[in-house]
Amino acid sequence: MKAARLYAAGDLRVEEIEAPGAPKPGWVRLAVTAAGICGSDLHNYRTGQWISRSPSVAGHEFAAIVTVTGAGVAGFAPGDPVVADSRFWCGACAACGSGRQNICERLGFVGEVCDGGFAEETELPARLLVKHPVSLDPAIAAMAEPLAVALHAVRKQTIPRHEPVLIVGCGPIGGLAAVLLSRFHDGPLLVADRNEARAARVAEVTGARVVILERGPIAAALGNRVLRYAIDATGNIGVLAGLVDLLSGGGSIALVGITHGRIDLDPNILVEREISLVGCHAFTDELPEAVSLLPSLETALRLIIDEEITIDDIPSAYERLLGGSTSGLKTIIRIRTDPERTDRTNVESNGL
Repeated sequence: MKAARLYAAGDLRVEEIEAPGAPKPGWVRLAVTAAGICGSDLHNYRTGQWISRSPSVAGHEFAAIVTVTGAGVAGFAPGDPVVADSRFWCGACAACGSGRQNICERLGFVGEVCDGGFAEETELPARLLVKHPVSLDPAIAAMAEPLAVALHAVRKQTIPRHEPVLIVGCGPIGGLAAVLLSRFHDGPLLVADRNEARAARVAEVTGARVVILERGPIAAALGNRVLRYAIDATGNIGVLAGLVDLLSGGGSIALVGITHGRIDLDPNILVEREISLVGCHAFTDELPEAVSLLPSLETALRLIIDEEITIDDIPSAYERLLGGSTSGLKTIIRIRTDPERTDRTNVESNGL
């Protein structure tokens, strides 16, 4: 089968590899239908920071069809359409016991500690799968995981009704957070991004106002209303420093970007103005809810897709996305598995 595997920083190869065999107890074999490229995929490709095995099939945002179930698997059957939970958690530590698998003491991610979804087929523990409606386009289903991340970031802040919110960074997570806030929050929504085309796309989809990160333009956009809440989806330490300076007291900044570098911050600013910095890592139990929201958000989600590609196009897509020239938010990989080939390999793996 064809797959995109990461060997080292800057070394991503599309190649033919063996398909998964019969799944282990508790695991499920999957025919991947669609996958999304995430900012963390790009970060790992650029830096190699999270490479724990080499090579590894990349990709943790994907939809698939169950083809074979291992011993002891309940609740799934061949033909079920599913999405993948990206978090490979242990289930035994104190964090997992409290339902916070996103801060598991031994947390890893699909596509890093095990093969991911940039392949025609893959396999995962059944505990990492959530069914999605049969009628849902796989390209939309593949956005369930980043939508769960955005939902978690939005909920980590308790934003009062009618309060303005600023989202900085109109990539996939920032854009999806804007989509959610446009539907479920009744206050003014502002967005900012150095990529003007991306900011305009998010504004078009959500009704948000595009601003630059300066006090005057933000005040003008809000009619001199106070801005207390922001989501930083950039990971840029300069943006974070600017937001701390821009926000009025009594609010919070949700940090959901992957940051490079460190910030020189006077904690007294946070104390005296009661500004909270809220870390947002992946998600807790939001994935099933994100799946349930997909049908009602499908029109908006389709508008933020940048382009649809094949497995062969993944390396060039990485370079294009790292170049920052795209106007859309999400690149989707359509994976059209040959049904006859899948049926044949399933028979072989079952020894029939």
